[in-house]
Formats: sequence, C-alpha cells, structure tokens
Amino acid sequence: MSTPRVGIDELLERVRAGYERVAPREAYEAARAGEALLVDIRYAALRERDGLIPGALVVERNELEWRLDPQGSHRLPEATDHDLRVVVLCNEGYASSLATESLHRLGLHRATDLIGGFQAWRAAGLPVTVAV
Repeated sequence: MSTPRVGIDELLERVRAGYERVAPREAYEAARAGEALLVDIRYAALRERDGLIPGALVVERNELEWRLDPQGSHRLPEATDHDLRVVVLCNEGYASSLATESLHRLGLHRATDLIGGFQAWRAAGLPVTVAV
C-alpha cells in the first residue's frame, strides 16, 4: 500500500490549518511583553546578509527540536515547559511552518510561526540589528 502523495503547497495548507499564525507586529508585542519567545531558524548566511531581530533566540533549523524539547538533554534554558509560546521565524514564512508542526508533535502546543518571516518583520519597520 503506497502513501498518498501530497505537494508542498497542500502540505503547508494542512499544517497551517492546525494553528494560528501571527503577524510581525503581534509577534513583536508578545515578545516585548515577555509572552513569547522568538526563535530565528534562518541559516547563517541570511542572518549575516539581513541582520538579526533583537532578543530573538537563534537556533539552526537542524537543531530546533533538540534545543526546544523541554524534556531533552540538549535543551536550551529557555525551553522551560510545553506551555512555552514559541514564535518560529525563517526568511519568508515557509520553513517555519513546517518547523512549527514538528514542535507541535513534541507537545509544544502553543508554538506558531511568523507570517512572512524575517522579510515581513523588516518590511513592517520592526527592529533589526546588523549581524556581527
């Protein structure tokens, strides 16, 4: 028996239907209020080219689950429990949706992602610093 084939657009639609995504301003306000942890999963070349979001935790995509699993031996200090509200962001808001689905499977039920990613954040005029 073969597994039904799904294209990436359909997969993204299905994944995103499982949670409410956030706009840049909403993510900014939640992070400022201490209500959400921004997690930047962009690779180094993009961070170097475009800059960083002040206060965002940088976690490479290939390490995300290990660093944010509250039960994991390689978790970051910020990964306190499964109720943590995490806002994942990538460059344009695609990879972050798939990463969010993975965090949901780990029990991080409040995880979400940033609509439009870093590029939407910057376009909204929100704070960005030059990478060092």
